[in-house]
Amino acid sequence: MSAPAPSAVPSFRSRIGCDPRSGYYAAPRRYRLHLSLSCPHCLRIAVTHSLLGLGDILPVTLLPAVPDAPDGGHPELRPLYEASSHQHPGPAVAPVLSDAWTGTIVSTHAPDILRDLARRFGGRGPDLFPRGAEAAVEGIGRLCERDITEAAQRAGRPDGDPAARESALATLTHALDALELRLAAQEYVLGAEPTLADVELWVALVQLDTVHRHHLDAAAVTRVTDHPQVWAYARRLAAHPAFGAHLDLDGIARRHHAHCRGEEAAGAAVQIVDWAAYARDVSRPASPTPTRACRSRS
Repeated sequence: MSAPAPSAVPSFRSRIGCDPRSGYYAAPRRYRLHLSLSCPHCLRIAVTHSLLGLGDILPVTLLPAVPDAPDGGHPELRPLYEASSHQHPGPAVAPVLSDAWTGTIVSTHAPDILRDLARRFGGRGPDLFPRGAEAAVEGIGRLCERDITEAAQRAGRPDGDPAARESALATLTHALDALELRLAAQEYVLGAEPTLADVELWVALVQLDTVHRHHLDAAAVTRVTDHPQVWAYARRLAAHPAFGAHLDLDGIARRHHAHCRGEEAAGAAVQIVDWAAYARDVSRPASPTPTRACRSRS
């Protein structure tokens, strides 16, 4: 299983408003995203950024897949952390939304960044965080975190009790069962249009197949694979340039091996999706669509 991310990281959680009275407000090229595409939080943000077509007004700096500072951070981000937190003691990690006007960090909190991209920089892309659907979007996010990602980690724990591993696998397969029913009836998780719930789920499925599967036995992977609607959905989204263009498979593998604390199991040989068929050159982000600077959905 993979080790958790460094914990000594201050949480910068300022939010983007929609007018100058808010302090931070949406303005073309005022902000910059700093992302490492091997990180699932950063991958979610990169996909959302492309879906919304924000390339012209919100530039992105791509960071190495594996941070190479001794404390587990990115040296490239150290000046931003130092400017934002005096004598910052912890690692300088991604994701980061920075403010070019002040040279400081606005936020390192991925859920807030995602919602601000959708609500404040929405441009002409889809409404990824529609009014009235907040609870549903957040519910899918919790399901992805607890019942897919965390359950898969527990199911692959080599030193875990067999009953606990089986219970975790049951949690994972029940979550996939529920999603299978949803996706048999509709194109996206919440209906006919994509939302942040689809970004959350797709990245969770990428991680499930490219990381957590390696610590499951072959029988467990067979149970995970036995959800044809879910994995067809994963392939369909991967074929969309806003998704597949950000797949850094080599980076994901290197990040996994850098933090992995478990042994590879038989399920490692049973790949579910040929992600390489959809991955693009990650140094060339998907082409943006025309946008405007601030689109309030408040």
